[in-house]
Amino acid sequence: MSAIQLAALARTTEPQSVLRRFLALDAAVTGANALAYLAFSGPLGRFLGVGSGLLLGVGAFLALYVAGVALVAGRRRPPAAGVRAVVEGNAAWTVLSLAALALWLSPSTAGAVWTVVQAVSVAGFAALQHLALKACQDTDS
Repeated sequence: MSAIQLAALARTTEPQSVLRRFLALDAAVTGANALAYLAFSGPLGRFLGVGSGLLLGVGAFLALYVAGVALVAGRRRPPAAGVRAVVEGNAAWTVLSLAALALWLSPSTAGAVWTVVQAVSVAGFAALQHLALKACQDTDS
């Protein structure tokens, strides 16, 4: 994906703004998941075919993760190390989600579909954030 395509997707041509927007969007989406898992762990657990305790734990973890992503996104010039940590965290989440689905979880059909959809979405965030960071670094050189 080119810098022009990234800028069009983020609706800005300023590389730092592109990066900040992708980080902020990640924080918003992840935050919504965290709140849903924390507030509705029982009904969601039954629907997805996973334990409510698992969803509570995941929700708490995601709430902490969101705080870190939001902190990085809130910087005028997000630090490269912080962005790389977010990208690597998203990549790890993707791999662990798919591994859990294949090896440990026995969710409902909705839960299996949800696990794959969120893993692909998180991988998309990681890719966009990586490319936006690279675009920022290219303009700094």
